[in-house]
Amino acid sequence: MKKDIEIPKVENVFLAAVQEWSDDFMEKVWYVYLVNDSDYDIENVMVVSNAFGTIDGEMKKTSLLRHAFVKVPAVSVVKIELLEKEVLRLNNEFMVTYFIENTLYDKKFIFRAQTITPDYVEEVPILFVDGIIVR
Repeated sequence: MKKDIEIPKVENVFLAAVQEWSDDFMEKVWYVYLVNDSDYDIENVMVVSNAFGTIDGEMKKTSLLRHAFVKVPAVSVVKIELLEKEVLRLNNEFMVTYFIENTLYDKKFIFRAQTITPDYVEEVPILFVDGIIVR
């Protein structure tokens, strides 16, 4: 039975962390975007995020955050959430689930601890700004 279940591969949908100026914090902060670089609209998108890891020898874990989007059009982006400075020291995990027509897709994306820094940036498709991409 289990062998009969076909799990489609997620392609051209990924996450990017982009550093932007925040008037609220009066400094540059990191935001995570969902990038749909495919030819299809993705619908009923659910993103569940949390962070986990060790800081100063102590295990830390954040609460789960849930985000829902009715539709993310083809070749577009949507801002998911702000990453606070302390959370950058942890692994940031995002579980993304969505539909293309009647097919369910899901994938876990992880920004590893200490990798969201200007040292690892590359140009993010569609946004055309520098950011950290996880595929």
